[in-house]
Amino acid sequence: MARSPTENDIRQIYRDTIDDLYGFVARRCDGDRALAEDIAQEAWLRAVRAWHRDGLPDRPLSWLTTVAARLLSNHFRRPGFQSLDLAGGDVPIEDRDAAADRTERRSLVERALARLPRAQVWLLESFHFDRSTVGEIAATQGLSERAVEGRLRRARQKLRKQIEADLASNGDEP
Repeated sequence: MARSPTENDIRQIYRDTIDDLYGFVARRCDGDRALAEDIAQEAWLRAVRAWHRDGLPDRPLSWLTTVAARLLSNHFRRPGFQSLDLAGGDVPIEDRDAAADRTERRSLVERALARLPRAQVWLLESFHFDRSTVGEIAATQGLSERAVEGRLRRARQKLRKQIEADLASNGDEP
């Protein structure tokens, strides 16, 4: 951490990072724009408070995406999570059921991801959520493409086992 930021610093960092931060969050929200906006805003509120207290981080976007990922993880782990869109109103039952199924699947995946090693979570999120190619991941990690493919395969297998274990403990079929 470095010096305490000025308001101009904050504005400039916001302009430089908000699109990437929102994209990062939106890809993990399954089309729920309101949730993506709320998470991005909350990450920024926490950033401003922390940065005024502790100084600017070396990599503000990394700081923001880490906070946003934790906020999302906490959101999807909440027991009885239900989107406000599912609360009723003029949404047809079929649409509410489909949205509830998506929410349940997302929650299941989030819980399983939370129990994987960070390196595997990062790899899966980079490839599946951020749409990074194997080549891009290999370049950023200093690995061969073949090594990344093997790690991705093992991470998917471990994720599948976590999900199957969760389903079995709930009495559902995998």
